[in-house]
Amino acid sequence: MMIITRLTDIVGRADRLLASIPAALPLLCLRLALAIPFWRSGLTKWDGFLNLSSGARYLFQEEFRLHILGQAFPYPAPLTMAFLAGLGEVLLPVFLVLGLGTRFAALGILAMTVIIQLTVPDGLVNFHLPWFAMALALLVYGGGTLSADRLLSALFTDRLKTSARPVH
Repeated sequence: MMIITRLTDIVGRADRLLASIPAALPLLCLRLALAIPFWRSGLTKWDGFLNLSSGARYLFQEEFRLHILGQAFPYPAPLTMAFLAGLGEVLLPVFLVLGLGTRFAALGILAMTVIIQLTVPDGLVNFHLPWFAMALALLVYGGGTLSADRLLSALFTDRLKTSARPVH
C-alpha cells in the first residue's frame, strides 16, 4: 500500500510540473510547426516578385485535380488558384510566426488544408490531418502571450483606458 501511495504522489507531482508549462510555449511551437511546411511550399510557387513559377503554373493547369465524390475535376481558374495558393503559403506563415492575426491566419491555413486534401487525398494521415489539427488549435486558442496579437491587444487596451479617463 505504501508503494502505491508513493507512486501516486510522484505521478501527481510530475503532472503538476507538466501542467505548469506556460500555454504560450506550445502555442508558439504550433505556430512555427504549421508555418514551416506552408512557407517552404510557397517559396516553390514563385519565380521573382509576384511572378508564378512555371512549375506552379503547370501543376495547377495540368496536374492538380479536385477529388470530390469519387470524381476528379480540374481547378477552376487554375492560374488564379495558383496565385492565391502561393500568396497564402507565403503570407499566412509570416502572420503565424509573428502571431499577428493568428486566428485569421489559422483559418486561412485551415481552408487551404481542406483544398489540399481534396487535391491530394493520399496525404490525410501524414500531412493534412496534423495541419488541420494545429490550425484548429490556433483558431480556438489564438497565438498566446508570445504573439503580436497579445502585444497589440495590451497596447490598445491601455490606450482605451487612458483615453476613457475623465479630464479634470
